Amino acid sequence: MLAGAVTGLLLVVFGRGMQTSTTTPVANVVPESIDIPSIEVDAPLMKLGLTKNGEVELPPYEKPKVAGWYTGSSVPGEKGASVIIGHVDTKTAPAVFYKLRQLRKGETFEVGRSDGKVVRFKVDEVEQVHKDRFPSERVYLEDGLKLVTCGGKFDYANGEYLDNIIVYASEV
Repeated sequence: MLAGAVTGLLLVVFGRGMQTSTTTPVANVVPESIDIPSIEVDAPLMKLGLTKNGEVELPPYEKPKVAGWYTGSSVPGEKGASVIIGHVDTKTAPAVFYKLRQLRKGETFEVGRSDGKVVRFKVDEVEQVHKDRFPSERVYLEDGLKLVTCGGKFDYANGEYLDNIIVYASEV
């Protein structure tokens, strides 16, 4: 499937010109895993920074079952905006956030942290939005955890998905 070859290319577009979280990071604490039982996700998290172009990094395609925490955002469970990004698919198979669009308001999931704390979240909203209208301020500045992947129709001419799927969640 050609879709996977370029899944997420436009996901980086939302990172352009965005501001990073204004919260102070918790010293040496990072999120390490995400567990979303309702969509069969139990995945490790890696750190994601910014590229030389100022775009948010994506997890490598070679690790389709790994999601990434954007280090310019708050640690999940702390005050501020926190962002976790994952691919929807690869050339040949579904990836970590393949079923993300199936999450429903009120469902819960957990993020494990390096300090041993497990933070429980509930889904407040699931939104599909065209990449040209990505809500950067809401995702990167408003409190709460956001899970982001690609979705919607696949544009074969440009080799990319047209939309993003965004899950907005708050700590339980």
